[in-house]
Amino acid sequence: MHRLGCSHRYFRPLARMLGERLRVSAADPPGFGRTPGPRRALDVRGLSMALAEWLRETGRGGSVLVPNSAGCQIVVDLAVHAPELLGPVVLIGPSTGRTAPSLVRQLGRLVADAPRERPSLLVVLAWDYLVCWPRRLVATARHLRDDPVETKLRHLTTPAVVVRGSRDPIASRVWARDMAARLPAGRYVEVPGFAHALNHSAPVEVARLAESLVGSVPG
Repeated sequence: MHRLGCSHRYFRPLARMLGERLRVSAADPPGFGRTPGPRRALDVRGLSMALAEWLRETGRGGSVLVPNSAGCQIVVDLAVHAPELLGPVVLIGPSTGRTAPSLVRQLGRLVADAPRERPSLLVVLAWDYLVCWPRRLVATARHLRDDPVETKLRHLTTPAVVVRGSRDPIASRVWARDMAARLPAGRYVEVPGFAHALNHSAPVEVARLAESLVGSVPG
Protein backbone atom coordinates (compact mmCIF):
# COMPACT_ATOMS: atom_id res chain seq x y z
CA MET A 1 0.00 0.00 0.00
CA HIS A 2 1.23 3.42 -0.97
CA ARG A 3 1.81 6.91 0.31
CA LEU A 4 -0.97 9.45 -0.12
CA GLY A 5 -1.95 9.95 -3.78
CA CYS A 6 0.52 7.45 -5.21
CA SER A 7 0.15 4.41 -7.42
CA HIS A 8 2.03 1.13 -7.52
CA ARG A 9 4.51 2.67 -9.97
CA TYR A 10 6.78 4.11 -7.30
CA PHE A 11 7.18 0.62 -5.81
CA ARG A 12 8.74 -0.70 -9.01
CA PRO A 13 12.40 -0.45 -7.88
CA LEU A 14 11.62 -2.55 -4.80
CA ALA A 15 9.36 -4.92 -6.75
CA ARG A 16 12.12 -5.57 -9.28
CA MET A 17 14.60 -6.28 -6.50
CA LEU A 18 12.29 -8.67 -4.66
CA GLY A 19 10.99 -10.20 -7.88
CA GLU A 20 14.36 -11.78 -8.55
CA ARG A 21 13.68 -14.25 -5.72
CA LEU A 22 10.05 -13.90 -4.64
CA ARG A 23 6.55 -13.53 -6.06
CA VAL A 24 5.59 -9.87 -5.78
CA SER A 25 2.29 -8.02 -6.21
CA ALA A 26 1.41 -4.33 -5.89
CA ALA A 27 -2.20 -3.15 -5.55
CA ASP A 28 -3.53 0.39 -5.95
CA PRO A 29 -6.11 1.47 -3.33
CA PRO A 30 -9.59 2.42 -4.64
CA GLY A 31 -9.47 5.82 -6.29
CA PHE A 32 -5.72 5.80 -6.89
CA GLY A 33 -3.55 4.62 -9.75
CA ARG A 34 -5.41 2.17 -11.97
CA THR A 35 -8.06 1.18 -9.41
CA PRO A 36 -11.39 3.01 -9.75
CA GLY A 37 -12.94 4.25 -6.53
CA PRO A 38 -16.20 5.66 -5.24
CA ARG A 39 -17.01 9.29 -5.76
CA ARG A 40 -16.25 10.11 -2.14
CA ALA A 41 -12.81 9.33 -0.77
CA LEU A 42 -12.68 6.29 1.48
CA ASP A 43 -11.57 6.67 5.08
CA VAL A 44 -8.86 4.47 6.61
CA ARG A 45 -11.29 1.69 7.49
CA GLY A 46 -12.75 1.74 3.98
CA LEU A 47 -9.28 1.47 2.46
CA SER A 48 -8.23 -1.34 4.77
CA MET A 49 -11.45 -3.26 4.03
CA ALA A 50 -10.65 -2.94 0.33
CA LEU A 51 -7.19 -4.35 1.03
CA ALA A 52 -8.75 -7.21 3.01
CA GLU A 53 -11.05 -8.05 0.11
CA TRP A 54 -8.12 -8.05 -2.32
CA LEU A 55 -6.06 -10.32 -0.07
CA ARG A 56 -8.93 -12.78 0.29
CA GLU A 57 -9.85 -12.86 -3.40
CA THR A 58 -6.26 -13.33 -4.55
CA GLY A 59 -5.32 -15.83 -1.84
CA ARG A 60 -2.50 -13.63 -0.59
CA GLY A 61 -3.47 -13.55 3.08
CA GLY A 62 -0.46 -14.05 5.34
CA SER A 63 2.00 -12.61 2.85
CA VAL A 64 4.67 -10.11 3.85
CA LEU A 65 3.18 -6.62 3.45
CA VAL A 66 5.42 -3.63 2.68
CA PRO A 67 3.45 -0.35 2.92
CA ASN A 68 4.87 3.17 2.82
CA SER A 69 3.66 6.28 4.67
CA ALA A 70 -0.16 6.43 4.60
CA GLY A 71 -0.20 2.77 3.58
CA CYS A 72 1.16 1.93 7.02
CA GLN A 73 -2.01 3.26 8.63
CA ILE A 74 -4.09 1.10 6.31
CA VAL A 75 -2.14 -2.05 7.21
CA VAL A 76 -2.32 -1.29 10.93
CA ASP A 77 -6.09 -0.87 10.62
CA LEU A 78 -6.28 -4.21 8.81
CA ALA A 79 -4.91 -5.81 11.99
CA VAL A 80 -7.98 -4.58 13.89
CA HIS A 81 -10.71 -6.17 11.77
CA ALA A 82 -8.96 -8.90 9.76
CA PRO A 83 -5.86 -10.06 11.68
CA GLU A 84 -6.03 -13.48 10.03
CA LEU A 85 -4.97 -11.87 6.75
CA LEU A 86 -1.80 -10.33 8.13
CA GLY A 87 1.64 -11.74 7.65
CA PRO A 88 4.86 -10.02 8.72
CA VAL A 89 5.07 -6.34 7.80
CA VAL A 90 7.70 -3.77 6.88
CA LEU A 91 6.33 -0.32 7.71
CA ILE A 92 8.27 2.26 5.69
CA GLY A 93 8.18 5.87 6.93
CA PRO A 94 4.84 5.45 8.74
CA SER A 95 2.56 8.47 8.78
CA THR A 96 1.40 9.66 12.17
CA GLY A 97 -2.39 9.92 12.18
CA ARG A 98 -3.73 12.18 14.92
CA THR A 99 -0.21 13.03 16.13
CA ALA A 100 0.59 14.67 12.78
CA PRO A 101 0.66 18.46 12.44
CA SER A 102 -1.93 20.39 10.43
CA LEU A 103 -2.46 19.60 6.76
CA VAL A 104 -0.64 22.81 5.84
CA ARG A 105 2.42 21.79 7.86
CA GLN A 106 2.26 18.29 6.42
CA LEU A 107 2.28 19.83 2.96
CA GLY A 108 5.39 21.74 3.98
CA ARG A 109 7.03 18.46 4.98
CA LEU A 110 6.13 16.93 1.62
CA VAL A 111 7.76 19.90 -0.11
CA ALA A 112 10.85 19.51 2.09
CA ASP A 113 11.05 15.82 1.18
CA ALA A 114 10.98 16.40 -2.60
CA PRO A 115 14.62 17.51 -3.12
CA ARG A 116 15.82 14.62 -0.93
CA GLU A 117 14.25 11.99 -3.20
CA ARG A 118 15.40 10.66 -6.54
CA PRO A 119 14.25 12.81 -9.49
CA SER A 120 12.60 9.74 -11.03
CA LEU A 121 10.20 9.60 -8.07
CA LEU A 122 9.06 13.18 -8.61
CA VAL A 123 8.04 12.39 -12.18
CA VAL A 124 5.92 9.47 -10.95
CA LEU A 125 4.33 11.51 -8.17
CA ALA A 126 3.42 14.42 -10.42
CA TRP A 127 1.42 12.14 -12.71
CA ASP A 128 -0.19 10.16 -9.87
CA TYR A 129 -1.36 13.32 -8.12
CA LEU A 130 -3.03 14.50 -11.31
CA VAL A 131 -4.77 11.16 -11.79
CA CYS A 132 -6.33 11.03 -8.30
CA TRP A 133 -7.54 14.67 -8.39
CA PRO A 134 -6.88 17.24 -5.61
CA ARG A 135 -10.31 16.79 -3.98
CA ARG A 136 -9.72 13.08 -3.30
CA LEU A 137 -6.18 13.82 -2.19
CA VAL A 138 -7.27 16.39 0.40
CA ALA A 139 -10.23 14.32 1.62
CA THR A 140 -8.03 11.25 2.09
CA ALA A 141 -5.42 13.34 3.91
CA ARG A 142 -8.10 14.48 6.36
CA HIS A 143 -9.19 10.90 6.99
CA LEU A 144 -5.59 9.91 7.66
CA ARG A 145 -5.14 12.87 9.98
CA ASP A 146 -8.18 11.76 12.04
CA ASP A 147 -7.09 8.13 12.29
CA PRO A 148 -6.08 7.02 15.82
CA VAL A 149 -3.33 4.72 14.53
CA GLU A 150 -1.45 4.84 17.83
CA THR A 151 -4.35 3.05 19.58
CA LYS A 152 -4.37 0.20 17.04
CA LEU A 153 -0.73 -0.83 17.13
CA ARG A 154 -1.26 -3.48 19.80
CA HIS A 155 -3.44 -5.42 17.35
CA LEU A 156 -0.56 -5.91 14.92
CA THR A 157 0.99 -8.99 16.52
CA THR A 158 2.93 -10.38 13.56
CA PRO A 159 6.68 -9.70 13.20
CA ALA A 160 7.10 -6.08 12.14
CA VAL A 161 9.95 -3.78 11.15
CA VAL A 162 9.50 -0.03 11.26
CA VAL A 163 12.06 1.41 8.86
CA ARG A 164 12.83 5.08 8.33
CA GLY A 165 15.30 7.01 6.23
CA SER A 166 17.59 9.20 8.35
CA ARG A 167 16.71 12.24 6.17
CA ASP A 168 12.93 11.70 6.28
CA PRO A 169 11.19 15.01 7.15
CA ILE A 170 7.72 13.41 7.23
CA ALA A 171 8.04 10.44 9.62
CA SER A 172 10.10 11.63 12.57
CA ARG A 173 12.63 9.43 14.33
CA VAL A 174 10.75 9.87 17.61
CA TRP A 175 7.46 8.67 16.10
CA ALA A 176 9.00 5.74 14.22
CA ARG A 177 10.85 4.52 17.31
CA ASP A 178 7.73 4.92 19.45
CA MET A 179 5.66 3.02 16.92
CA ALA A 180 8.12 0.12 16.88
CA ALA A 181 8.10 0.04 20.68
CA ARG A 182 4.29 -0.16 20.78
CA LEU A 183 4.14 -3.11 18.40
CA PRO A 184 4.06 -6.49 20.17
CA ALA A 185 6.76 -7.88 17.84
CA GLY A 186 8.24 -4.70 16.43
CA ARG A 187 11.76 -3.43 15.87
CA TYR A 188 13.19 -0.21 14.47
CA VAL A 189 15.67 0.17 11.63
CA GLU A 190 17.07 3.42 10.23
CA VAL A 191 18.63 3.66 6.78
CA PRO A 192 21.29 6.40 6.66
CA GLY A 193 21.26 9.00 3.91
CA PHE A 194 17.76 8.42 2.53
CA ALA A 195 14.41 10.18 2.91
CA HIS A 196 10.75 9.12 2.96
CA ALA A 197 10.19 6.79 -0.01
CA LEU A 198 12.73 4.09 0.77
CA ASN A 199 10.89 1.62 -1.45
CA HIS A 200 11.91 3.79 -4.40
CA SER A 201 15.25 5.21 -3.29
CA ALA A 202 16.70 2.38 -1.18
CA PRO A 203 15.22 -0.84 -2.64
CA VAL A 204 18.23 -2.98 -1.74
CA GLU A 205 17.97 -2.16 1.95
CA VAL A 206 14.19 -2.61 2.09
CA ALA A 207 14.34 -5.86 0.11
CA ARG A 208 16.74 -7.30 2.67
CA LEU A 209 14.34 -6.46 5.48
CA ALA A 210 11.37 -7.96 3.64
CA GLU A 211 13.28 -11.12 2.77
CA SER A 212 14.37 -11.52 6.39
CA LEU A 213 10.69 -11.84 7.32
CA VAL A 214 9.74 -14.39 4.69
CA GLY A 215 10.64 -17.22 7.04
CA SER A 216 8.05 -15.89 9.48
CA VAL A 217 5.17 -16.50 7.04
CA PRO A 218 3.04 -19.45 8.24
CA GLY A 219 3.01 -22.55 6.07
